[in-house]
Amino acid sequence: MTKPPHTLDQYLEAAQRENTLNSYASDIRHFEIAFGGLLPATAQSVANYLATYASTLSVSTLRRRLAALAQWHREHGFADPTTALIVKKALKGIKTLHPTETKQAEPLQLTAIAKIADWLTAAITAAEGRGDTGAALRHRRDKAMLLLGFWRGFRGDELIHLNAQHIKMIPGRGMTCFLAHTKGDRQNAGTTYRVPALSRWCPVSATLDWTTAAKITEGPLFRGVNRWGDLASSPFHRSSVVPLLRRLFTRAGLASPETYSGHSLRRGFAGWANANGWDIKALMEYVGWKDVQSAMRYIDGGDPFAQARIEHGLSDKTTLNVGHDDI
Repeated sequence: MTKPPHTLDQYLEAAQRENTLNSYASDIRHFEIAFGGLLPATAQSVANYLATYASTLSVSTLRRRLAALAQWHREHGFADPTTALIVKKALKGIKTLHPTETKQAEPLQLTAIAKIADWLTAAITAAEGRGDTGAALRHRRDKAMLLLGFWRGFRGDELIHLNAQHIKMIPGRGMTCFLAHTKGDRQNAGTTYRVPALSRWCPVSATLDWTTAAKITEGPLFRGVNRWGDLASSPFHRSSVVPLLRRLFTRAGLASPETYSGHSLRRGFAGWANANGWDIKALMEYVGWKDVQSAMRYIDGGDPFAQARIEHGLSDKTTLNVGHDDI
């Protein structure tokens, strides 16, 4: 039977990313319910909202709340109150009086990846030995997520949006992963990522092992598995990825698992590539960054405190070069 054509509203809704829609809806509810704001809002009420939560919410969160309010007013045909001078001044004042340090995800080093992957390999064998099909499948899934996320530099949200029918294996070389939507893909053209087959901790063999054991040929690549080994039909919710990874890190014996986030795999790979001689252009092309600033946020220099460079200047082989006028 022929599918009915999509409506205009469906196309308009599809033009906005699912994550953005969910976040904006939550932001609007916060303004209306927690703050008691009325819509359409006035510039004064928006400024008051910012002032009320200035000490409890980060500036980035407040900016997102403003973006959600701006979108609501545009979509409903009202003037955007967030562009008013009083709102801009309020946000500037908050940044001045409540400065915050930008938090970076803790990078997951290759040594940690190896430790977790080896633990998962042993856990798969143990689960199969006691006939625990569900646990064996979950361990295979987690191993594929871990290695694919690291070696491809994927964020958590990119991993959960992968679909099995968009994974193609190339024997002896690697595989390709097509993502219909990515954060930097403003034209919704989709992006194809190439994943190499490796001699150790291979993301390709781990993914193939998972899809073969789970008999997945289409639908979400990564999904829940119950105790009997039955697979969920829907992908992980974006808020469940970090807790899942942290539980895995805890069981594998990783120190301080709470410090890792959905960006830790990407940041860990970027650091590894940088330490192994990848130039910034090659790294940007591989991961998919469009600008240098985005890439540099994920890279820690080999000498972050400049200790080695300064100590080199203090070594016995160098002179102080201090003139009398400098004393």
